[in-house]
Amino acid sequence: MSEENLTPEEDLLEMQEEGADTIQAEKINMNQSGANSIFAEEISMKQSGAVGLKAHTVSMQESGAVALEADDVSIINGGALLLQAENAQVQGSVGVVLANNAELQEAAVLAVASQNLRAERIQTKILLAGSVEGEVHTVVDTREAVLIGLVGGIISGIILLMGRFLLGRRK
Repeated sequence: MSEENLTPEEDLLEMQEEGADTIQAEKINMNQSGANSIFAEEISMKQSGAVGLKAHTVSMQESGAVALEADDVSIINGGALLLQAENAQVQGSVGVVLANNAELQEAAVLAVASQNLRAERIQTKILLAGSVEGEVHTVVDTREAVLIGLVGGIISGIILLMGRFLLGRRK
């Protein structure tokens, strides 16, 4: 395994059981490989990992990433800590999903913020969504999050006003 910066001459970079610090290419295929930072138009990962990914299209199978930003993302039996995408399809585990359109299947997610969510047996702690289709088990949904925010703001305001009144300036 080598650890290096990879910037290929051609548009396609194939990685097999390799490691790299920073990768930049038009298209990247990774198999049992890892990288710190990846920048590409299209990334395909199988049993691979990365700390940071930025691409137009990302396809991951049995792979993981810490932070992932892309237009279109597909994760099968993999995961990410933070996923930011226009369109996301996930079957696996993700910490936070921020997507305009999200399709989650048998997924465990800490928080989901999506304009349109299609779900099939997912579990999440926090759900903020414009429209939801499917089976979602959540602790805090959009209405509850708004209510918690309003109540928290009102209580904080009252405590600050009382503190100012009781501990106000004395001359």
